[in-house]
Amino acid sequence: MNSDSVRPAVTELRLSAFKSHRGVTLPLTPLTLLSGGSGSGKSSALQAYEILARLGSGESLARAVGEVAGSPTACVPAGARPDEQGRRGFRIGCTVDGPAGPVSLDLAVQAEPELRIVGERLTGGGETLLTTALTDPTRPAVQAAWHTAGATPVTRAPLPDDRLGTSLLPLRVAGKTAGQRLVLAAAEQVVVALRSAFVCDPRPEVMRGARTGGMGAAAGQGGGSGSDGGGGAGRAAGARGNARGGGSGAGRGKPVSGPGKAGGPGGAGAAGGAAGVWGAGRKGSGGAGGAGGWGREAGEQRDEGRLRSACDNLPAVLDRTSRECARRHAVLVASVREACAGPVEGLRAVPRQPGEPEEGAAAGPGAVGRGGSAGPQAGAGTVGAAGVRAVLDRGELGELPVEQLGDGELRFVALALVLLTGPGVLAMDPVGEVPSAHQQMTVMADGMDRCMDRRQARELVSLAVRMAERGHVRLLGTVRDPAVAEGLPGVQVLHLEA
Repeated sequence: MNSDSVRPAVTELRLSAFKSHRGVTLPLTPLTLLSGGSGSGKSSALQAYEILARLGSGESLARAVGEVAGSPTACVPAGARPDEQGRRGFRIGCTVDGPAGPVSLDLAVQAEPELRIVGERLTGGGETLLTTALTDPTRPAVQAAWHTAGATPVTRAPLPDDRLGTSLLPLRVAGKTAGQRLVLAAAEQVVVALRSAFVCDPRPEVMRGARTGGMGAAAGQGGGSGSDGGGGAGRAAGARGNARGGGSGAGRGKPVSGPGKAGGPGGAGAAGGAAGVWGAGRKGSGGAGGAGGWGREAGEQRDEGRLRSACDNLPAVLDRTSRECARRHAVLVASVREACAGPVEGLRAVPRQPGEPEEGAAAGPGAVGRGGSAGPQAGAGTVGAAGVRAVLDRGELGELPVEQLGDGELRFVALALVLLTGPGVLAMDPVGEVPSAHQQMTVMADGMDRCMDRRQARELVSLAVRMAERGHVRLLGTVRDPAVAEGLPGVQVLHLEA
């Protein structure tokens, strides 16, 4: 057991066969940056993590894969040949460290001819805690066996083949024997860690709203451009699947798996809490929706006080956070001062003047971004719903609306705010049953230094170092220039080869 990891965290990501990756294992520290040339698979690695995170939050396999990668076949390795039954697929996994010790989760997913989880394995404490296998291809279920260590060594039952079995165990395991309690502790640890992820992709064109052509068209794009050059064109929920029923059968199926081309995740996170940060311990609002509420359905009203993945509601969130924690807001202002050109004496949200046009007002309703939801207000821009706008106080130079900042400066402000905040302020779905002090948020930022110069990127990484040292925030990002982390303590840079 790693006694230093009281809060569950993903410490290893396995890309056994996913897109351009085969047999790749990535160790993850509290602050890990992926670097490498275009096509090296940086964005693909984050996509694999996001798929696991979405499954851990309870999403169906079809929705998780569809909204992250666009289609199941996009996750299959290039050149992977189908077996005699025409099946191809991919394999991903992770290790989660925490109070229960290292727990490993591995998935085998069939992408063709039908999307389904055909194998899942959960191990920890020297035991195989859960295995599933496709025994009857005609039924939408896998046969599961979990550790009992009672009168019978294992318990067998069917589970749906479109859901993560590990996330269903708390509903199926009684917890009467020591073996069952071990299973429950391991499953909870994995689910808490996976749900504690927030995918952040600030998109300046969306944050500016109608002033750059309207958010409506942009909102449907979802992920922005990834640092691998395959930026995430946001796929709407066309691939979303409904939960399928259980059932049982016999005869194990064999998956084939693998990778493809990189894309930029830009969906949104579902996650756990962080003590000592803005909004710590708050439960997710029923109207969180938007880009970031993985568990939300299209049409739900969005909570403008919780920051979405694209950061299009930055002013409303800034208005809230500046009032809730003056100390952290001062840290944010100091960081923005280092990253922005010209004097910066303050950063605040101010009421919109009567008759002043709202950003995003011209955008059409109902646009759906990847990982988001939409309703009548989905086309609203940065400040429309909240009636406030964000401005920089330039001292004698007056106030400057943040939408007039450069792309790099605007992205810096948004990412810095995310690093300084917590799940109660982000459009996430916290694990309400677990105390926030036992959780830590993982921020995933593809193309973290996109649009930024080296000075801005280094200041952002420095801020991440300071927040990671507190133990409540982890960061997994991709960068073009690994030199931005040189000499900074606690930063692990992994270079991927194309």
